[in-house]
Amino acid sequence: MKPFFLGILFCSFLFSCNNHKVKQVERAFYYWKSNGYQFSQYEDSITESLKVNKLYLKFFEVEHDETLGNIPFSKTDLRMYNNQAQRIIVPTVYLKNEIFIKSSKSELDTLADNIHFLIQKNCRDNFKLEKKVTEYQMDCDWTLKSKDNYFYFLKALKTISKKEISCTLRLYPYKYRTKMGIPPVDKVMLMCYNLINPLSNKNKNSILDLEEFKSYLTVEEKYPIHLDVALPTYSWMHLYRNNNFLEISYANLNDTKKVLKPIKPMWYEVVKDTIIGESYFRVGDKLKIEETTTENIQSAIQLLKKHTPLDSKITVSLFHLDEQQLINYNNEEISSFYNGFIE
Repeated sequence: MKPFFLGILFCSFLFSCNNHKVKQVERAFYYWKSNGYQFSQYEDSITESLKVNKLYLKFFEVEHDETLGNIPFSKTDLRMYNNQAQRIIVPTVYLKNEIFIKSSKSELDTLADNIHFLIQKNCRDNFKLEKKVTEYQMDCDWTLKSKDNYFYFLKALKTISKKEISCTLRLYPYKYRTKMGIPPVDKVMLMCYNLINPLSNKNKNSILDLEEFKSYLTVEEKYPIHLDVALPTYSWMHLYRNNNFLEISYANLNDTKKVLKPIKPMWYEVVKDTIIGESYFRVGDKLKIEETTTENIQSAIQLLKKHTPLDSKITVSLFHLDEQQLINYNNEEISSFYNGFIE
């Protein structure tokens, strides 16, 4: 092959690689709490100090009731105040998958109209943001069975709202895109956590197991629509009593560990009756503690950079803005979760 043609191929290779390097990251948080009228002082200050100006704020959730149809619940009580008015708010709605299995097309048209109405009302009454909102995000663990109806709903919402529509994308439909289809939205948020059913594998971290995570990043082709990234900054505990799963607890880890003795990796036994937050731990209870650490989040970022083609400008959102979870990281560590994507 002549040197001239080798040069063209080499330049094309460099151009192709550069197309997949992130140059700019928009910093964001999810806010997923339903109770509370305002951010804590810490939550407010950390967004200021880290220059996080974008919030994916859960407005409400929707479930299917056999009698009442599709109904909202778990609405946010959050209010915005003057010093927070400049933040970019993306109203986010969680929809249970059964909605799209049990609803007709006409019911989905009504659902799209109702969701748009409720978002507008909340923006107007609680956030004074109706004119500023440009994007809605829908969050659903859609499946092959619900795909067609979910995609129909997304199109209907776009038509009714005249807004930019984004949706969450789990790793399974990201990898198996030919089978699962591409959602008809303007962009997607790749959810890089909750990879395993929390109760199905008792020896793995279901929030972020790096081996499991890597197994989904095997598609070389760029996703056909814009891809943003969401990373976990939370931990939780699975509480077992008499060897039966009882609940997921978000009690303070440092306080809880004071009454535990280790059994094996991730597993502990309660040695003293105690109440921490809203959880009651009884002597003999077993706890599986699943934590996200700075190290495994940074490892996940490196895997994404190596295996996932991304646009030059992306949004990186951390899940989620919660004082009790974020105190496990310092500001420099949190900042590294954003900056780690930039070449």
